[in-house]
Amino acid sequence: MPRAYGQHFLRSQPILERIARAVAPDGLEPHIVEIGPGRGALTRHLLPLTQKLTAIEVDSVMIEALGSEFPDHPSLEVTAANILDVDLRAFAPCVLAGNLPYYISSPIMASVFRALGAWKRAVFLVQLEVAQRMAAAPNSRDYGYLSVLTQLHAAPRLLFQVPPGAFAPPPKVKSAVILLEPRSVDAAWAEGFLRFVSAAFHQKRKTLRNNLGSLFPKPLVEAQPESGLRAEQLSIDALKALYARLLS
Repeated sequence: MPRAYGQHFLRSQPILERIARAVAPDGLEPHIVEIGPGRGALTRHLLPLTQKLTAIEVDSVMIEALGSEFPDHPSLEVTAANILDVDLRAFAPCVLAGNLPYYISSPIMASVFRALGAWKRAVFLVQLEVAQRMAAAPNSRDYGYLSVLTQLHAAPRLLFQVPPGAFAPPPKVKSAVILLEPRSVDAAWAEGFLRFVSAAFHQKRKTLRNNLGSLFPKPLVEAQPESGLRAEQLSIDALKALYARLLS
């Protein structure tokens, strides 16, 4: 596979089986969408658990390998596309799964959250650092924009870690499997709120007084009791409350 895609293939059968069980805990899902199936290691474990499996793959070499591995499988549909160009709402309702390429895991998550309402569960294998940031609590080293983005749209749970030796070739970092269960959020409101959050975390070591000056008049920001705090010190509910006051 061309290294430009940055893929590391999970080869541990017990871990693959454990991921599949997390994707379909009740034993059978009507529709699973797998992002980046590669050679089909996870695909093989998912097929018995679904009536339909849509595998989204960008690499023509891997698409050919999937065709050879699962010739004319009645439940498998391979979609040749870059996941960042795919509107996942077209596959609703579904469950999402995948071993996400580490270098584009954050943009993929943004696409996943834009399709909120299309999926009822998502189980992803990602870099451990990314999983920790997604699930981080306020006042922790990992809490930041990705934490708020994730937790605004879903309830994340880090299920288990995966060592480098479980992959071929082994990555230089540890990995983890994370479960996301969607929350309800107004998309139009969330867009503005996330612009505010992005500004609040723009320079993590600076206070909100400094970071929010690009969005709101400085006297208005300074009048808020949180102005001397850093964004990482505020929970999502506290950030929402501050945002509402600044807009009023």
